[in-house]
Amino acid sequence: MTVPGFVVVESTAPFLPTVERLDLALSKHAIEPMARIDHGGLAERVGLSLGPMLLLLFGDPRAGTPLMQMAPGIGIDLPLKLLVWEEEGKVWIGYNDPAWIARRHGLDSPFPVLAVMRRLLHALATAAAGGA
Repeated sequence: MTVPGFVVVESTAPFLPTVERLDLALSKHAIEPMARIDHGGLAERVGLSLGPMLLLLFGDPRAGTPLMQMAPGIGIDLPLKLLVWEEEGKVWIGYNDPAWIARRHGLDSPFPVLAVMRRLLHALATAAAGGA
């Protein structure tokens, strides 16, 4: 899957252990998710089949607010999100590249906070996938 600005990492584990590793990684970074959306469960409740899919939203207003002050529309893409899903027997973790999000909203300067966000998302996805 190649989508501009969308980073995807393959997990080495089934869906639930991947989510558990993601929860542990969030905890190690002292991050508490703001919301958990069980797309798969919601689809199932209305009689549709989607498979396991969970969206986690998290962030820090100290990081996101200055970006929203410069480009209020960026609020549609913040807080940060990680998506875990199962497809054709494989489990994936995906997230939007913060630099891509910024460019999408006309912020072309290399803001240091974007690199911090990118490193955090990479670390969380890698840990959930079974990496370092």
